[in-house]
Amino acid sequence: MLSDWSTVISGARDPDWDVELRGLYKRFGDFVALDGIDLQIRRGEFFGLLGPSGCGKTTLLRILAGLEMADAGAVVIRGRPVGHLPAHKRNVNTVFQSYALFPFMTVEENVGFGLRMRGLRGETVRKKVAAALELVEIGAFAGRKPHELSGGQQQRVALARALVNEPEVLLLDEPLSALDAKLRKQLQVQLCELQRRLGMTFIFVTHDQEEALVTSDRVAVMRAGRIEQMGLIDEVYERPATAFVAEFLGASNLLQGTACGTDCVDTPLGKLKVLGIPASHEPVQLAIRPEKIQLSRTGWDLLPNQVPVRVENLIYTGAENQYLLRTAQGQHLKATALNMDNEDFGFEIGEALVAHLPPKSLIRLQPAPLPPSPMEDP
Repeated sequence: MLSDWSTVISGARDPDWDVELRGLYKRFGDFVALDGIDLQIRRGEFFGLLGPSGCGKTTLLRILAGLEMADAGAVVIRGRPVGHLPAHKRNVNTVFQSYALFPFMTVEENVGFGLRMRGLRGETVRKKVAAALELVEIGAFAGRKPHELSGGQQQRVALARALVNEPEVLLLDEPLSALDAKLRKQLQVQLCELQRRLGMTFIFVTHDQEEALVTSDRVAVMRAGRIEQMGLIDEVYERPATAFVAEFLGASNLLQGTACGTDCVDTPLGKLKVLGIPASHEPVQLAIRPEKIQLSRTGWDLLPNQVPVRVENLIYTGAENQYLLRTAQGQHLKATALNMDNEDFGFEIGEALVAHLPPKSLIRLQPAPLPPSPMEDP
């Protein structure tokens, strides 16, 4: 292990939050990249910044790293304002999508580069580099050049190069996106295990929903320079606040309707029981995840929200079947079912079924927030 990890983790001050962003604005010309971001990240948290291209997540990470300066707002790390400091004076390190390894240096030399730039030499550098390589399990490749490594091994070198400097916060900008799907999934799990062993704060930028679900303790879903929703990853997935979050983090069926009494919404599927709906005639938008919809050939006795459907298409993925359903009124629904029984491979295209939409699984969504004005001054 690196000799000073315990000092870094337990010896520093213990503020409520490791990272605080207050009223952060950033503009490139008329384009508003960040529109008043407020964010707090706990010590030792694996925090995900999730969103589509252009939503501001990488700009936010670069401002944290000191590679960009905010137009307004505060950046605080371990209780210390650092928004005015350049990158080399902040105790953070970044692993980029492009690993940017020096091709003429060995793995050992690449990992030790930052230490040598800080004036460290000799045995001190050698020990720290060896510990970092051992931490990411590539000690056997210390003498190799980057071109002699696989993509996954290069990713580990970049990670070791960031960790060897013992940062207070590690920033990761889509570091796994260049890898093939199988290796990416493997390294997602290993990255989580490493973060838990170190107890270090990781801030992870990704546009990959599955990656966010696997790695993050909490997540902020970003859109157009704002945080659309933030919370524990399972809470955000199970209770999305808006249609954007419901569709971006996983798949969802969206339904438009009108409240028609207590716990009742009139939709194109008919009147549905939805928990928590007040007695009114307000417009309501609902979401339900495909895996929450139950399918049957015969239906159920006494259960509410049963809708006749027909299987229009199906996709077999091995672990599950994904069904595209159509109601008599032409409304489409998506449903998924695990392949649990070797003797029954599910339903067939054209088959008439009954879909059950459990009331507790129907989520009322909030209206989408207004987009930022490009001419407004922060």
